[in-house]
Amino acid sequence: MKSLPLAPRVVGYLILAQLFAFFCGWIISTALSMVGIGVFPSSWDSLAISRAQRQAIAALAADGDGTVRITPTQELLTEIRRAPHMRVAVFDKFKQPLPGSDPVLVSILTPVVGISPTHVHFALPEDDSFAPEGFMAPMQTPFGRLHVAVHGQKFRWDDLIDAWAFDIKVLAAYFAMAIVLSTATAWFAVRNGLLPLRQVAHEASLIEMDTLGNRLTLSVVPTEAMPLVGAINQALERLDIGTRRQRLFTANAAHELRTPVAVLAARLDAPREPNFDNQLKRDVQRISHIIQQLLAEARAEEQSLPLDEIVDVAASVRAMVDDAALIAIRNNREIEYLGPSSAVLVQGNKSAIEAIVANLIDNALHAEPDHGAVVVRVDENATIEVIDHGPGVAVEDRQSIFEPFWRKREGASGAGLGLAIAKELVTKLKGKIWVEDTPGGGATFKMSLPRVVE
Repeated sequence: MKSLPLAPRVVGYLILAQLFAFFCGWIISTALSMVGIGVFPSSWDSLAISRAQRQAIAALAADGDGTVRITPTQELLTEIRRAPHMRVAVFDKFKQPLPGSDPVLVSILTPVVGISPTHVHFALPEDDSFAPEGFMAPMQTPFGRLHVAVHGQKFRWDDLIDAWAFDIKVLAAYFAMAIVLSTATAWFAVRNGLLPLRQVAHEASLIEMDTLGNRLTLSVVPTEAMPLVGAINQALERLDIGTRRQRLFTANAAHELRTPVAVLAARLDAPREPNFDNQLKRDVQRISHIIQQLLAEARAEEQSLPLDEIVDVAASVRAMVDDAALIAIRNNREIEYLGPSSAVLVQGNKSAIEAIVANLIDNALHAEPDHGAVVVRVDENATIEVIDHGPGVAVEDRQSIFEPFWRKREGASGAGLGLAIAKELVTKLKGKIWVEDTPGGGATFKMSLPRVVE
């Protein structure tokens, strides 16, 4: 369903609010007058005036000679039986009472009708109510405009609707003009009040992929709209950061793949050497390794990891050390596992934890000198340490090493993605990763994960 623009919707609600306020005001003022509070005290029976006047008009009939008189209808007779003290009088245009008018009302109202009042509230001498029960006003009848007076009528519940309709009819012109003027005023106010939002909407329409750094202007926005515009600016900030990161990732990925692809192309164009097949396999393996790391980084960015697995981190790390043992031996290095024999349980994702440990071990084996030993330790608090005895990590580089594609110097081996992936995964696992010095030289990478309390 198509949504209405804001300005017509607000104006519509304002009109409904005025109608509701008028209705509530009528009810409250009527109720106050019922208890004698206000300029015109009233009673429940006074709400029956409109119905009683209609019954009196319906009882008007002309004789054969054209004389108009009150000839009670069955409805009027029934009403008089229900309200025995009810009196009716009608005065013609010459201020004379019509035949059939109540003589008591005629004697009291004849002097009054001579001045052609617009309406008169009156009480008879015998009335003991604080509110005048009688009412006389000129009304349009089949025989012209006549003064119709009633007294002693009795309330019925449907008189509430009659009273409401009568007041609406009396105030119709005023009410219609008030609605027209308030609608025009509200439309002008709302339209001009929404100008800042239209300005902000125009600014938002100009933002595209190349202008994500632009922000919506807060200084012109009304206070009520500031949380919305602020949230949009925050969303633009996150989108800008994510887009710049993706662009950097794509550029660096292309840069990293360009070199091994160029080497592979050159090797294919060069004369075949005896170890050509082994060189070709090594180039393909290097490209495959970079692609796997790029895919791992992309999956980490998608935030699609299930994090509700219960993992025995001691067993997983021990398995990763066993898998790396053969690679360490082939590279003239050793790897050692130190940890508890009992399970150390954490909540997270087993594949992610193993990917982190594999990257840390791979880095450590590259940093470890020939014939050295990498030590992997797990303690009972679910803290994992991967210790090497290589050149170590300078203090000023300990934050940068976790950035994608970071390398200490140009031409260094590797794509610079392993530690970035490890950092991303650890963050998703709600853990921490950092690096310290190894006593005697080297780097010790530490990772802590939230442990499951048994």
